[in-house]
Amino acid sequence: MAMELRALILLLLCFPGLQGQSPEVQRRREGDALYFECPYTAQTEGWQTKFWCFQKDGRCQEVVSTYSEHEKKSKDGRIKIEDKATNKTVFISMTDLKAEDSGTYFCAIYPSYNQYMPLRVVTLNVFKELLKWELDSLAVQWPNSNSMLWCWREQALVEGQTSSRRSEIQSLQDTASSKYAQGTSTVTMEKLQTQDSGVYWCAVGSEHTQIMEVVLSVFKRTQQHTAEELGNISVQCHYKIAAYGAASKAWCKKEEGNTCNVLVTTSSEPPADPSTAREGVRIQDDTQQGIVTISMEQLQVQDSGVYWCALQERSGLLRMEEVTLSVSKALTPGGFPDTEGKSHKILLGDSLEPSSNGNTFIILSVVLLILLLLALVTSIALGVRHYKLLRRTGHREAEDTSDRPEGTAQPGSAGKRESSQDDSQRSADINLDVQSQPSPQDPLYCNVEPSQAHRNPQHVEYAVIAFSQSPRSGRE
Repeated sequence: MAMELRALILLLLCFPGLQGQSPEVQRRREGDALYFECPYTAQTEGWQTKFWCFQKDGRCQEVVSTYSEHEKKSKDGRIKIEDKATNKTVFISMTDLKAEDSGTYFCAIYPSYNQYMPLRVVTLNVFKELLKWELDSLAVQWPNSNSMLWCWREQALVEGQTSSRRSEIQSLQDTASSKYAQGTSTVTMEKLQTQDSGVYWCAVGSEHTQIMEVVLSVFKRTQQHTAEELGNISVQCHYKIAAYGAASKAWCKKEEGNTCNVLVTTSSEPPADPSTAREGVRIQDDTQQGIVTISMEQLQVQDSGVYWCALQERSGLLRMEEVTLSVSKALTPGGFPDTEGKSHKILLGDSLEPSSNGNTFIILSVVLLILLLLALVTSIALGVRHYKLLRRTGHREAEDTSDRPEGTAQPGSAGKRESSQDDSQRSADINLDVQSQPSPQDPLYCNVEPSQAHRNPQHVEYAVIAFSQSPRSGRE
């Protein structure tokens, strides 16, 4: 920002017409576009040529102008200018922005020889956005440069105070290298880690003139694994063979702070702290495929935590991948977690051994199945028996009905009425109704209902019938 402020002050001193304007800053990502408007007044309308200038050393370096159709756009076609006299406005468009487009620009008119009248000024900051994985490398280039390219991290607060640029340049030089060749300056950073994320400024020359902003984001590779107590796991971590094939690899467990205790390593040297070594942990480095394989056996709940596959260097550990491990309590055969280190016993007696839980469950299942089958067989047998009884009862009733003579009334049932053409000649129909079993000495009467008798009967006949025994017993 200091470089931008100095450039703006210099521009205002060279062009007094801009002193009444407030500085304007536009920030864009590489590949974005900038659309800018420069209004002008009626007094300047007669000056036909309008310019879009890049401010360099206090002067106008013409980018595009309205002087001719050929000059209305840049050579690569990314920057264009258009003068709309009806609106008294000059329109500027800059597309597919690049980091080298950063700088201070202004619209201007050309009233006389080698003189420019600025209309509006803007400071354009085009930044590079770089997304990287840990252990990746990056290279920032600045073409057409006649001097070394320097980059430093944006000033940050350290313990409540702003760190100096010198210390930040020095800290970056510890992890980066720069070189100049064939008119191009290059800054390279290798073995990136998440803590390298941030905003960087690049400058050229002995005065570190700012020319570029780089926004770097470094992401870590992660894995998640789950296992049961006394189980085993196997973890694989990949790396670039050309870059890290010969480097030593390590497996460490993350502790509080930034400490990662090494459990096993491919180096011939043992871990710095032998007490951190753990039995059942092995590491194997396949340099042909670029894979590190770590195995852990007989896991315990306390093994849960965060681990690193890491490069082991003299300066310390560089994380390759982060692994989160979660170890849960093992389940007993009954399906309950063994929270006290002992198998739970089902509530059938405390004397049962843990292995009997499964057998008891099987026995109970078999007994319930047998009871269910017995209930099903019993239900079927009862249904068949009931069906046979109903069928037998139906046959008896049919036989009784077929044995009765026509016209004979049985005790307890209504007599059957018979009628024919000859009945019309009789004085009345005779109904025989026996409601109960008569005794042998009781007579049997036959009554005629009034509705059944003729109004003027010519003959009336009476009959008294007596049985020596009941009708059914006589038939039998």
